[in-house]
Amino acid sequence: MRDLKHRVFFEQLLSDVKNELVEQALEDGKLALGYSCYFVPEVLMNLAGCFSVRMRAPGITDTAIATYYMSEKTCMYSRSILERAIEGGYNFFAALLSTETCAMMHRAHEHFDMLNLVKDQNEKFFVTHMDAPFVTKDYAVRHYARQLQKHVLDRLHDVYGTDVSEEALRAAIEKHNELCRVVSEIGECRKQMNPPLTGYEFHLIELVSECCPHDLILPYLKETLEELKTRKPDETPWYRVRVVLAGGENDDPDFTRLIEDCGAFVVADRYCFGSLPGREEIEIRDGETALAAVARHYMETNQCPRFMNHEKVQGRKQYLKQLAEEYGADGLIVQQQKFCEYWEYERMYCQHVMEPDYGLPCMGIEKEYVNTSVGQLRTRFQAFVEALEIKKLAKEG
Repeated sequence: MRDLKHRVFFEQLLSDVKNELVEQALEDGKLALGYSCYFVPEVLMNLAGCFSVRMRAPGITDTAIATYYMSEKTCMYSRSILERAIEGGYNFFAALLSTETCAMMHRAHEHFDMLNLVKDQNEKFFVTHMDAPFVTKDYAVRHYARQLQKHVLDRLHDVYGTDVSEEALRAAIEKHNELCRVVSEIGECRKQMNPPLTGYEFHLIELVSECCPHDLILPYLKETLEELKTRKPDETPWYRVRVVLAGGENDDPDFTRLIEDCGAFVVADRYCFGSLPGREEIEIRDGETALAAVARHYMETNQCPRFMNHEKVQGRKQYLKQLAEEYGADGLIVQQQKFCEYWEYERMYCQHVMEPDYGLPCMGIEKEYVNTSVGQLRTRFQAFVEALEIKKLAKEG
């Protein structure tokens, strides 16, 4: 296939947190709001005059200073975020919105305050930590909505004068849904047996939609969608098997490309920074406020292994099986950051139950935020691809 028109541009945008489009939005006087977790609703950070930036640390090679503050027994993603902050990589933030969901990332975010990492550049900068429930009962959703009101909306209004009225929230939801529709329609192409895009290309598209101002990146995404409608794939599909990729933080498109270089087409992205969930439209039901709709939506769609009640645990496995059927996947790869407690349990559980209970072969791997074991991973991915091919032949025979 010919390269996507904006592929190189997307790669350039992802090479730096403060990329070209972020700088343009800052010049227009908009507020950059940082976050690192799905529990902080992206839509609330894209009210008029604001834009969301999902925190990454591209190009990080060493976390020595962050390790001094956090110890080497914390995940490299959280240490990389702190290291980049100490380097001044987030000095353009107006605020950092955090949740008490991951203890390691919460600890990294605390150091923004403790070390005045951004406040010296912006005296109005603030860090806010909100509580997120472990269950999705009605009372928990109401508590979550109160947390969002207190720690996000009220703080933005009090500090920066941001319009957080019902009308402003509904307008933000409408714009958010437009972005979600475009990205989801692009993602639907992966269901085709001979699709007009690769998993690597979709990974780029999803990441730029999270790391760039929505109003500035949306025209490029729309143009890419139109391009895909006429893009002709090679006559013979390039892949050998199709897989769902699940797990924790994964903001490295080269990791997806490594899997695909081994012959496995990543058809669905069920991981942190992925679109499943993440790009579902928000519905405001009759008699529901915009904030209540946001709180309910993010609690209902959330697939984080932090939820440990039986309903959610089983629901996550059924969701993975559903994705595999919907996208025609032959297997499942579950990856976790080293020292991530939530995804470590989830990975081990998936490895033991997904094939015997759901008929979905599963491979689990542990990795660092910076991928330094390419050779070992390539060998394991190649072996998994061969195993899936053998299973397919046996089933067909």
